[in-house]
Amino acid sequence: MNDNWKNHLLALGARLDQGHCLHFGDTEAEKRAALRDHVLCDLSHYGLIRASGEEAGDFLQNQFCNDVRKVDLTHSQLNGYCNPKGRVLALFRLFRQDGDYLLRLPREILEPTLERLRMFVLMSKVTLQDDSDAQVSIGYSGADAARHLGSALGSAPAAIDECLHTETLTVIRVRGPQPRFEIHGSEAAVRSLWDTLSDQARPAGSMAWTLLDIHAGLPEVLAATREAFVPQMLNLQALDALSFHKGCYPGQEIVARMRYLGKLKRRMYRAHTDADTCPRPGDNLFAEGSESGQGVGKVVLAETAPTGGADLLAVIEIASAGQGGLRLYDANGPLLALQDLPYDTEEEA
Repeated sequence: MNDNWKNHLLALGARLDQGHCLHFGDTEAEKRAALRDHVLCDLSHYGLIRASGEEAGDFLQNQFCNDVRKVDLTHSQLNGYCNPKGRVLALFRLFRQDGDYLLRLPREILEPTLERLRMFVLMSKVTLQDDSDAQVSIGYSGADAARHLGSALGSAPAAIDECLHTETLTVIRVRGPQPRFEIHGSEAAVRSLWDTLSDQARPAGSMAWTLLDIHAGLPEVLAATREAFVPQMLNLQALDALSFHKGCYPGQEIVARMRYLGKLKRRMYRAHTDADTCPRPGDNLFAEGSESGQGVGKVVLAETAPTGGADLLAVIEIASAGQGGLRLYDANGPLLALQDLPYDTEEEA
């Protein structure tokens, strides 16, 4: 984390852990604000990989499951990186900046993702580097977030995945229960924008932003869930994060076979549990009557809810989800209550 940015957060009362801000002292108030009002969130739990060079676009197109050619200065995308078996190694937002491509992904999987990508550069004219500490990343969410950003910057992205660039900032509109934006740029520019917006928003950390991701139905792939899911299980086809027409990439044959020759048996759902402790990514789910050791799904992302219990995203057997009686951890664990996603899945369509 940039030292100046770290000092700025600490002066505001931030509680830091492993280089990013968890919260500013009152997690439940921050989460309530995230769902109902305006919040400014530190996004230092994300890192950035920069891909530069005249063949960067072609290289990434051959590695990822979405169509990189659709990314330009005005349009970002969710995208994924699979192993040869079609299992997702990383899920990230891809956008352009200063002629290069940037991958925004959780810091905890940045290094293994970067190392694996570098294995396949070979003679390609592309350079891959960790750009995380060269920029600062924040998020802004709320009913009037677009208007506030427009007042501060002159305009704001109007559509999901749309990008706006200033001389020192990149602003991206992302899915959320309310208008929501990621902002990446120089420490001085981000700090100035934070100060401008802070009169209208509550400061919040990664926990509040994760809760917004869950309510938006946006998955993350973390260290505990790398190689656990194929793209369709994470609803990537419903999130415009998966292309079936772009050509070859690692795992493409497996992913295409599931679409054209198979039947999707698991997909991602949103749920709530009244469990006393918050589930963790990778925790198993069971259905009533399922045999010991025979899980019917896994937690993708979870965060405590301001009303109690926890909200989560989980990949679950479609047949078991339809029957109800889903439980955490084991066949006698806390019950899950399924909730609607804010978009149609392929199964529903």
